[in-house]
Amino acid sequence: MAARPETARKILLYWMDAAVMLLGVMFVVVIVIYLADGGISTLHAAAVLTCLLVCFGLFPSLLRDAYDARPRPTPKLVVAGLSAAVAVALVPHQPLENVPTWLEIGVLWLSIAALYLPWAVTLCLGVAVVGLAGGYVMAVTGEPWYGVLVPETFSAVALTVAMLVWRWIWWTIRDAHDSKEAKARLAVSEERLRFARDLHDLLGHSLSVITLKSELAAKLATKDAGRADAEMAQVHRLAGESLAEVQQAVHGYQTLDLDEELAGARVALEAAGARCLIDARADGLSPAARTLLAWAVREGTTNVLKHSAATRCAITIDGGVLEMINDGVDGHPSASGSGLRGLSERLATAGGSFSARPTPAGEFLLRAAVPA
Repeated sequence: MAARPETARKILLYWMDAAVMLLGVMFVVVIVIYLADGGISTLHAAAVLTCLLVCFGLFPSLLRDAYDARPRPTPKLVVAGLSAAVAVALVPHQPLENVPTWLEIGVLWLSIAALYLPWAVTLCLGVAVVGLAGGYVMAVTGEPWYGVLVPETFSAVALTVAMLVWRWIWWTIRDAHDSKEAKARLAVSEERLRFARDLHDLLGHSLSVITLKSELAAKLATKDAGRADAEMAQVHRLAGESLAEVQQAVHGYQTLDLDEELAGARVALEAAGARCLIDARADGLSPAARTLLAWAVREGTTNVLKHSAATRCAITIDGGVLEMINDGVDGHPSASGSGLRGLSERLATAGGSFSARPTPAGEFLLRAAVPA
Protein backbone atom coordinates (compact mmCIF):
# COMPACT_ATOMS: atom_id res chain seq x y z
CA MET A 1 0.00 0.00 0.00
CA ALA A 2 2.67 2.45 0.98
CA ALA A 3 5.16 1.52 -1.73
CA ARG A 4 4.62 2.43 -5.33
CA PRO A 5 5.23 -0.27 -7.98
CA GLU A 6 8.23 1.62 -9.32
CA THR A 7 9.76 1.45 -5.84
CA ALA A 8 9.44 -2.34 -5.82
CA ARG A 9 11.03 -2.47 -9.29
CA LYS A 10 13.97 -0.34 -8.16
CA ILE A 11 14.51 -2.43 -5.04
CA LEU A 12 14.58 -5.68 -7.02
CA LEU A 13 16.84 -4.34 -9.76
CA TYR A 14 19.25 -2.51 -7.43
CA TRP A 15 19.51 -5.60 -5.27
CA MET A 16 20.39 -7.74 -8.30
CA ASP A 17 22.78 -5.06 -9.59
CA ALA A 18 24.59 -5.17 -6.26
CA ALA A 19 24.78 -8.98 -6.34
CA VAL A 20 26.13 -8.99 -9.91
CA MET A 21 28.63 -6.24 -9.07
CA LEU A 22 29.85 -8.19 -6.03
CA LEU A 23 30.31 -11.31 -8.16
CA GLY A 24 32.21 -9.30 -10.77
CA VAL A 25 34.50 -7.81 -8.11
CA MET A 26 35.26 -11.30 -6.83
CA PHE A 27 36.34 -12.43 -10.29
CA VAL A 28 38.49 -9.33 -10.71
CA VAL A 29 40.16 -10.13 -7.39
CA VAL A 30 40.89 -13.66 -8.62
CA ILE A 31 42.54 -12.27 -11.77
CA VAL A 32 44.65 -9.91 -9.66
CA ILE A 33 45.73 -12.86 -7.50
CA TYR A 34 46.67 -14.85 -10.58
CA LEU A 35 48.63 -11.87 -11.91
CA ALA A 36 50.42 -11.30 -8.61
CA ASP A 37 51.41 -14.99 -8.39
CA GLY A 38 52.76 -14.94 -11.93
CA GLY A 39 50.19 -17.44 -13.15
CA ILE A 40 48.96 -15.11 -15.87
CA SER A 41 50.61 -12.45 -18.00
CA THR A 42 49.61 -8.80 -17.97
CA LEU A 43 48.23 -8.99 -21.52
CA HIS A 44 46.33 -12.15 -20.67
CA ALA A 45 44.89 -10.52 -17.53
CA ALA A 46 43.89 -7.42 -19.49
CA ALA A 47 42.01 -9.57 -22.04
CA VAL A 48 40.10 -11.41 -19.30
CA LEU A 49 39.31 -8.19 -17.45
CA THR A 50 38.01 -6.61 -20.67
CA CYS A 51 35.66 -9.55 -21.23
CA LEU A 52 34.48 -9.35 -17.64
CA LEU A 53 33.88 -5.62 -17.93
CA VAL A 54 31.78 -6.06 -21.08
CA CYS A 55 29.86 -9.02 -19.67
CA PHE A 56 29.03 -7.57 -16.26
CA GLY A 57 28.55 -4.06 -17.66
CA LEU A 58 25.72 -5.27 -19.91
CA PHE A 59 23.87 -7.21 -17.21
CA PRO A 60 22.06 -4.21 -15.60
CA SER A 61 20.78 -3.05 -19.00
CA LEU A 62 19.64 -6.56 -19.90
CA LEU A 63 17.79 -6.88 -16.58
CA ARG A 64 15.93 -3.58 -17.04
CA ASP A 65 14.87 -4.45 -20.59
CA ALA A 66 13.56 -7.82 -19.41
CA TYR A 67 11.65 -6.34 -16.47
CA ASP A 68 9.74 -3.85 -18.62
CA ALA A 69 8.49 -6.57 -20.99
CA ARG A 70 9.44 -9.96 -22.37
CA PRO A 71 11.71 -8.79 -25.20
CA ARG A 72 13.21 -10.76 -28.04
CA PRO A 73 16.90 -11.70 -27.82
CA THR A 74 19.02 -8.64 -28.53
CA PRO A 75 22.61 -8.11 -29.69
CA LYS A 76 23.43 -7.08 -26.12
CA LEU A 77 22.49 -10.56 -24.89
CA VAL A 78 24.69 -12.20 -27.55
CA VAL A 79 27.64 -9.91 -26.80
CA ALA A 80 27.35 -10.60 -23.06
CA GLY A 81 27.25 -14.36 -23.73
CA LEU A 82 30.29 -14.28 -26.01
CA SER A 83 32.21 -12.18 -23.49
CA ALA A 84 31.36 -14.67 -20.74
CA ALA A 85 32.49 -17.59 -22.92
CA VAL A 86 35.78 -15.90 -23.83
CA ALA A 87 36.45 -15.03 -20.18
CA VAL A 88 35.91 -18.65 -19.11
CA ALA A 89 38.12 -19.89 -21.96
CA LEU A 90 40.98 -17.45 -21.30
CA VAL A 91 41.28 -17.68 -17.54
CA PRO A 92 43.64 -20.30 -16.10
CA HIS A 93 41.54 -22.72 -14.06
CA GLN A 94 43.59 -22.90 -10.91
CA PRO A 95 41.37 -23.75 -7.92
CA LEU A 96 41.35 -21.12 -5.18
CA GLU A 97 39.56 -21.32 -1.86
CA ASN A 98 36.56 -19.13 -1.06
CA VAL A 99 36.04 -17.88 -4.63
CA PRO A 100 33.27 -18.82 -7.08
CA THR A 101 34.10 -21.09 -9.99
CA TRP A 102 34.38 -19.48 -13.39
CA LEU A 103 31.39 -21.41 -14.63
CA GLU A 104 29.24 -19.07 -12.54
CA ILE A 105 29.69 -16.43 -15.24
CA GLY A 106 27.99 -18.69 -17.77
CA VAL A 107 25.30 -19.63 -15.24
CA LEU A 108 24.58 -15.97 -14.56
CA TRP A 109 24.31 -15.22 -18.28
CA LEU A 110 21.99 -18.22 -18.70
CA SER A 111 19.66 -16.98 -15.94
CA ILE A 112 19.32 -13.60 -17.68
CA ALA A 113 18.89 -15.23 -21.11
CA ALA A 114 15.93 -17.14 -19.61
CA LEU A 115 14.14 -13.79 -19.26
CA TYR A 116 14.30 -13.40 -23.05
CA LEU A 117 13.72 -16.94 -24.29
CA PRO A 118 10.88 -19.52 -24.16
CA TRP A 119 11.31 -22.16 -21.48
CA ALA A 120 12.05 -24.96 -23.97
CA VAL A 121 14.81 -22.94 -25.61
CA THR A 122 16.15 -22.00 -22.18
CA LEU A 123 16.28 -25.67 -21.17
CA CYS A 124 18.21 -26.66 -24.29
CA LEU A 125 20.54 -23.69 -23.92
CA GLY A 126 21.12 -24.56 -20.26
CA VAL A 127 22.13 -28.11 -21.12
CA ALA A 128 24.49 -26.78 -23.77
CA VAL A 129 26.05 -24.11 -21.53
CA VAL A 130 26.57 -26.38 -18.53
CA GLY A 131 27.69 -29.32 -20.69
CA LEU A 132 30.17 -27.43 -22.88
CA ALA A 133 31.57 -25.20 -20.14
CA GLY A 134 31.73 -28.07 -17.67
CA GLY A 135 33.38 -30.34 -20.20
CA TYR A 136 35.95 -27.67 -20.98
CA VAL A 137 36.76 -27.15 -17.30
CA MET A 138 37.00 -30.90 -16.68
CA ALA A 139 39.35 -31.26 -19.63
CA VAL A 140 41.58 -28.43 -18.40
CA THR A 141 41.59 -29.22 -14.67
CA GLY A 142 41.03 -32.97 -14.69
CA GLU A 143 38.31 -32.72 -12.05
CA PRO A 144 35.67 -35.51 -11.96
CA TRP A 145 32.34 -34.85 -13.66
CA TYR A 146 30.33 -35.01 -10.45
CA GLY A 147 32.51 -32.31 -8.94
CA VAL A 148 31.76 -29.93 -11.82
CA LEU A 149 28.47 -30.76 -13.49
CA VAL A 150 26.34 -31.53 -10.42
CA PRO A 151 26.94 -28.27 -8.52
CA GLU A 152 26.83 -26.18 -11.70
CA THR A 153 23.56 -27.79 -12.82
CA PHE A 154 22.01 -27.08 -9.44
CA SER A 155 23.33 -23.51 -9.54
CA ALA A 156 21.98 -22.96 -13.07
CA VAL A 157 18.50 -24.23 -12.20
CA ALA A 158 18.29 -22.32 -8.91
CA LEU A 159 19.49 -19.00 -10.31
CA THR A 160 17.32 -19.25 -13.44
CA VAL A 161 14.20 -20.02 -11.41
CA ALA A 162 15.03 -17.17 -9.02
CA MET A 163 15.36 -14.69 -11.90
CA LEU A 164 12.01 -15.74 -13.36
CA VAL A 165 10.30 -15.60 -9.95
CA TRP A 166 11.66 -12.13 -9.19
CA ARG A 167 10.39 -10.82 -12.51
CA TRP A 168 7.03 -12.52 -11.96
CA ILE A 169 6.78 -10.78 -8.57
CA TRP A 170 7.42 -7.41 -10.20
CA TRP A 171 4.90 -8.05 -12.98
CA THR A 172 2.31 -9.11 -10.38
CA ILE A 173 2.84 -5.90 -8.39
CA ARG A 174 2.68 -3.78 -11.54
CA ASP A 175 -0.46 -5.46 -12.87
CA ALA A 176 -2.21 -5.16 -9.50
CA HIS A 177 -1.43 -1.45 -9.37
CA ASP A 178 -2.53 -0.93 -12.97
CA SER A 179 -5.76 -2.81 -12.26
CA LYS A 180 -6.43 -0.62 -9.24
CA GLU A 181 -5.87 2.54 -11.26
CA ALA A 182 -8.05 1.21 -14.10
CA LYS A 183 -10.88 0.53 -11.65
CA ALA A 184 -10.55 4.04 -10.26
CA ARG A 185 -10.65 5.55 -13.75
CA LEU A 186 -13.65 3.39 -14.62
CA ALA A 187 -15.47 4.50 -11.47
CA VAL A 188 -14.81 8.16 -12.32
CA SER A 189 -16.03 7.64 -15.90
CA GLU A 190 -19.18 5.92 -14.73
CA GLU A 191 -19.88 8.74 -12.29
CA ARG A 192 -19.40 11.31 -15.04
CA LEU A 193 -21.77 9.43 -17.32
CA ARG A 194 -24.35 9.19 -14.55
CA PHE A 195 -24.08 12.88 -13.79
CA ALA A 196 -24.34 13.75 -17.48
CA ARG A 197 -27.37 11.50 -17.86
CA ASP A 198 -29.09 13.06 -14.85
CA LEU A 199 -28.43 16.59 -16.08
CA HIS A 200 -29.75 15.67 -19.51
CA ASP A 201 -32.92 14.25 -18.00
CA LEU A 202 -33.37 17.33 -15.81
CA LEU A 203 -32.61 20.04 -18.36
CA GLY A 204 -33.33 18.50 -21.75
CA HIS A 205 -37.09 19.01 -21.68
CA SER A 206 -36.98 22.35 -19.82
CA LEU A 207 -34.43 23.92 -22.15
CA SER A 208 -36.28 22.68 -25.23
CA VAL A 209 -39.51 24.32 -24.00
CA ILE A 210 -37.63 27.51 -23.06
CA THR A 211 -36.12 27.67 -26.55
CA LEU A 212 -39.47 27.22 -28.28
CA LYS A 213 -41.26 29.78 -26.09
CA SER A 214 -38.44 32.29 -26.56
CA GLU A 215 -38.72 31.94 -30.34
CA LEU A 216 -42.51 32.29 -30.14
CA ALA A 217 -42.23 35.40 -27.96
CA ALA A 218 -39.79 36.95 -30.41
CA LYS A 219 -42.26 36.39 -33.29
CA LEU A 220 -45.19 37.76 -31.27
CA ALA A 221 -43.32 40.83 -30.04
CA THR A 222 -44.50 42.95 -33.02
CA LYS A 223 -47.90 41.31 -33.45
CA ASP A 224 -49.29 40.57 -29.99
CA ALA A 225 -47.31 42.22 -27.19
CA GLY A 226 -49.56 40.88 -24.47
CA ARG A 227 -49.17 37.28 -25.53
CA ALA A 228 -45.44 37.83 -25.99
CA ASP A 229 -45.22 39.07 -22.40
CA ALA A 230 -47.09 35.99 -21.22
CA GLU A 231 -44.75 33.68 -23.11
CA MET A 232 -41.69 35.42 -21.64
CA ALA A 233 -43.20 35.11 -18.17
CA GLN A 234 -43.45 31.36 -18.72
CA VAL A 235 -39.85 31.32 -19.95
CA HIS A 236 -38.82 33.08 -16.74
CA ARG A 237 -40.75 30.55 -14.63
CA LEU A 238 -39.29 27.55 -16.48
CA ALA A 239 -35.77 28.93 -16.15
CA GLY A 240 -36.24 29.33 -12.39
CA GLU A 241 -37.60 25.81 -12.05
CA SER A 242 -34.69 24.41 -14.07
CA LEU A 243 -32.19 26.25 -11.89
CA ALA A 244 -33.83 24.84 -8.77
CA GLU A 245 -33.69 21.31 -10.22
CA VAL A 246 -29.99 21.67 -11.04
CA GLN A 247 -29.24 22.96 -7.55
CA GLN A 248 -31.16 20.06 -6.05
CA ALA A 249 -29.27 17.56 -8.20
CA VAL A 250 -25.88 19.03 -7.32
CA HIS A 251 -26.80 19.07 -3.63
CA GLY A 252 -27.71 15.42 -3.91
CA TYR A 253 -24.28 14.62 -5.32
CA GLN A 254 -22.64 16.54 -2.50
CA THR A 255 -24.58 14.64 0.18
CA LEU A 256 -22.97 11.44 1.45
CA ASP A 257 -24.59 8.68 3.47
CA LEU A 258 -22.63 7.88 6.64
CA ASP A 259 -23.63 4.22 6.78
CA GLU A 260 -22.65 3.69 3.13
CA GLU A 261 -19.29 5.38 3.68
CA LEU A 262 -18.57 3.22 6.74
CA ALA A 263 -19.44 0.06 4.82
CA GLY A 264 -17.31 1.20 1.88
CA ALA A 265 -14.40 2.00 4.19
CA ARG A 266 -14.54 -1.51 5.69
CA VAL A 267 -14.54 -3.14 2.25
CA ALA A 268 -11.71 -0.95 0.91
CA LEU A 269 -9.47 -1.35 3.95
CA GLU A 270 -9.96 -5.10 4.24
CA ALA A 271 -9.32 -5.51 0.52
CA ALA A 272 -6.03 -3.69 1.07
CA GLY A 273 -5.07 -6.09 3.87
CA ALA A 274 -5.99 -3.94 6.87
CA ARG A 275 -8.37 -5.24 9.55
CA CYS A 276 -11.15 -2.68 10.05
CA LEU A 277 -13.03 -2.28 13.34
CA ILE A 278 -16.09 0.00 13.35
CA ASP A 279 -18.02 1.21 16.41
CA ALA A 280 -20.52 3.86 15.28
CA ARG A 281 -23.25 5.40 17.41
CA ALA A 282 -24.63 8.20 15.26
CA ASP A 283 -28.42 7.70 15.37
CA GLY A 284 -29.04 10.97 17.19
CA LEU A 285 -27.04 13.15 14.80
CA SER A 286 -28.63 15.59 12.39
CA PRO A 287 -28.43 14.88 8.62
CA ALA A 288 -25.89 17.72 8.22
CA ALA A 289 -23.67 16.28 10.96
CA ARG A 290 -23.88 12.77 9.48
CA THR A 291 -22.87 14.17 6.08
CA LEU A 292 -19.83 15.91 7.58
CA LEU A 293 -18.77 12.71 9.32
CA ALA A 294 -19.28 10.78 6.09
CA TRP A 295 -16.85 13.14 4.35
CA ALA A 296 -14.38 12.61 7.21
CA VAL A 297 -14.67 8.82 6.89
CA ARG A 298 -14.13 8.98 3.13
CA GLU A 299 -11.08 11.24 3.34
CA GLY A 300 -9.63 9.33 6.29
CA THR A 301 -9.98 6.02 4.46
CA THR A 302 -8.39 7.46 1.32
CA ASN A 303 -5.52 8.78 3.42
CA VAL A 304 -4.88 5.38 4.99
CA LEU A 305 -4.97 3.58 1.63
CA LYS A 306 -2.72 6.06 -0.16
CA HIS A 307 -0.18 7.03 2.46
CA SER A 308 0.23 4.26 5.03
CA ALA A 309 1.02 0.59 5.40
CA ALA A 310 -1.64 -0.03 8.03
CA THR A 311 -2.66 -3.54 9.06
CA ARG A 312 -5.36 -2.35 11.46
CA CYS A 313 -7.73 0.62 11.43
CA ALA A 314 -10.35 1.39 14.10
CA ILE A 315 -13.21 3.80 13.35
CA THR A 316 -15.21 5.12 16.30
CA ILE A 317 -18.14 7.57 16.19
CA ASP A 318 -19.70 8.77 19.43
CA GLY A 319 -21.67 11.98 20.05
CA GLY A 320 -20.60 13.75 16.89
CA VAL A 321 -16.90 12.84 17.32
CA LEU A 322 -15.14 10.62 14.83
CA GLU A 323 -11.80 8.98 15.58
CA MET A 324 -9.90 6.92 13.01
CA ILE A 325 -6.72 5.34 14.33
CA ASN A 326 -4.38 3.08 12.36
CA ASP A 327 -0.99 1.44 12.92
CA GLY A 328 0.53 2.57 9.60
CA VAL A 329 2.14 5.72 10.93
CA ASP A 330 5.48 5.19 9.11
CA GLY A 331 5.57 7.58 6.19
CA HIS A 332 2.08 8.87 7.05
CA PRO A 333 1.64 12.52 6.00
CA SER A 334 0.79 15.31 8.35
CA ALA A 335 -2.46 17.20 8.27
CA SER A 336 -1.08 19.53 5.60
CA GLY A 337 -2.10 17.35 2.66
CA SER A 338 -4.63 18.79 0.23
CA GLY A 339 -7.33 16.25 1.10
CA LEU A 340 -6.97 16.63 4.85
CA ARG A 341 -6.66 20.40 4.54
CA GLY A 342 -9.89 20.54 2.55
CA LEU A 343 -11.62 18.37 5.16
CA SER A 344 -10.35 20.65 7.93
CA GLU A 345 -11.73 23.71 6.13
CA ARG A 346 -15.08 21.97 5.55
CA LEU A 347 -15.43 21.09 9.24
CA ALA A 348 -14.28 24.52 10.44
CA THR A 349 -16.85 26.20 8.20
CA ALA A 350 -19.58 24.07 9.76
CA GLY A 351 -18.42 24.91 13.31
CA GLY A 352 -16.56 21.66 13.93
CA SER A 353 -12.91 20.80 14.58
CA PHE A 354 -10.31 18.55 12.98
CA SER A 355 -6.88 17.12 13.80
CA ALA A 356 -4.62 14.46 12.27
CA ARG A 357 -1.31 13.51 13.90
CA PRO A 358 0.82 10.60 15.11
CA THR A 359 0.25 9.43 18.66
CA PRO A 360 2.87 8.63 21.32
CA ALA A 361 1.91 4.96 20.95
CA GLY A 362 3.23 4.92 17.39
CA GLU A 363 -0.16 5.12 15.65
CA PHE A 364 -1.89 7.78 13.56
CA LEU A 365 -5.07 9.43 14.81
CA LEU A 366 -7.58 11.37 12.72
CA ARG A 367 -10.17 13.13 14.86
CA ALA A 368 -13.18 15.08 13.55
CA ALA A 369 -15.84 16.70 15.72
CA VAL A 370 -19.08 18.12 14.29
CA PRO A 371 -21.95 20.03 15.90
CA ALA A 372 -24.33 17.33 17.08
